[in-house]
Amino acid sequence: MISEPGFRYQGDFSREELQARRRAVATAMGEGSLAVVQGAGRPGSSGLFRQTNEMYYLSGVEVPHTYLVIEGGSARSVLYLPHRNPEIERNEGIVMCADDAESVKDVVGVDHVRPGEALADDLAMRTYRPGRPQILVPMSPAEGEAQSRYEMTMAAASAAADSWDGRISREAHLVSLIRARLPQLVVGDLSPILDRLRLIKSPREQELMREAARLTAEATTEAMRCTAPGVWEYELAAMATFKFLLGGARGEAYRAIVATGQNAWFGHYSQLGSALQSGELVLMDYAPDYRYYTSDIGRMWPVDGRYTETQRALYGFVVEYHKTLLSLIRPGAMPEEIRQQAAETMRPILEKTAFKEPHHKLAARTALDFPGHLSHPVGMAVHDVGDYKSSKLEPGMVFAVDPMFWIPEDRLYIRCEDSVLVTADGVEVLTASSPLELDAVEQTMREEGLLQALRR
Repeated sequence: MISEPGFRYQGDFSREELQARRRAVATAMGEGSLAVVQGAGRPGSSGLFRQTNEMYYLSGVEVPHTYLVIEGGSARSVLYLPHRNPEIERNEGIVMCADDAESVKDVVGVDHVRPGEALADDLAMRTYRPGRPQILVPMSPAEGEAQSRYEMTMAAASAAADSWDGRISREAHLVSLIRARLPQLVVGDLSPILDRLRLIKSPREQELMREAARLTAEATTEAMRCTAPGVWEYELAAMATFKFLLGGARGEAYRAIVATGQNAWFGHYSQLGSALQSGELVLMDYAPDYRYYTSDIGRMWPVDGRYTETQRALYGFVVEYHKTLLSLIRPGAMPEEIRQQAAETMRPILEKTAFKEPHHKLAARTALDFPGHLSHPVGMAVHDVGDYKSSKLEPGMVFAVDPMFWIPEDRLYIRCEDSVLVTADGVEVLTASSPLELDAVEQTMREEGLLQALRR
């Protein structure tokens, strides 16, 4: 039994689970390889420090400027930490550091704990081994607070294209330093190994994601209740954020998408600067950062509390498509086969749906051939890492089901979304507690919302 440490450390994952993750990395790398994982730097603001997803996934350590080394095959692990800083501890409390090496080693379950400056010498010692030892470093952007890899990659590309900027990422800088200082070593990419591991969620990860999804669904439902003409988009986002924080989340996993009317045409609209207008639909997509895990959701509802005939046809169609996709998800199935089977099931439903305009029906028909309705993985980031589409579904995979279609003539974007977990015998819809059926949405909107109660 490990005694309570004198420093802050996470309590969500056991030492044994973190050790198993590091062993999986070591096995995937093989003998003769060495993984070097870099944590986040100290934030240049008063904001709460958040570790990178990769470092937290492998160690649970939430200390700036941490490094972790894992030896291929043996899984021998060394954690490199800064020394104790009395000034920081006077302001922030006792922080895990290299000076508490024995206690840290026992709590985290690593073989050694060393000060950060020792990493250079330890890597240099690898050059004396026969052959050209391989160093594997995560080369993909390391996600931090409210970050996903896709957006970070785009930001890095923008910086590189700016002739007055041109900065390389922290990850690229580490790779360049290793290559410059230790040219005898072969440097490879660790990201594919970590991505494959993170794609399958452990039972404890699933528990955290259920809670993140519960908060996501509860916040979305509260926004439905608070909706009325004249309410601002940012007010709905504020009510949802309140629900996140009340439930123990540290904040948002990504900036809120609350889009009324034609604002929803822009898939990631997040300006939150419009008042809700009678006759329009609201699109909401928002989730918390709950203990390093998140969720994803999409719902559309009428500002007036009742769907018009046109809105019922459009949103009702995508809801039926959504339910059809959910009914087909199961372990062993190929995602593309699920999408094709759902499309075939929806074709007769499409023909029976009474769309008000011919171009509405055409847009819905086009949606049946769209390949993206089974969307991105979800996990430590909302657009999480890993590729679930190129192989059969496995228990523990979590991803977004997000059927959608566009109507350019009306500048309308129609969609609904849930986060789902593949189980041993089917699927669990993690965000199912937020109303999906149109009648249930209308019933929820007749309830008093927190915003109206506060004003009253």
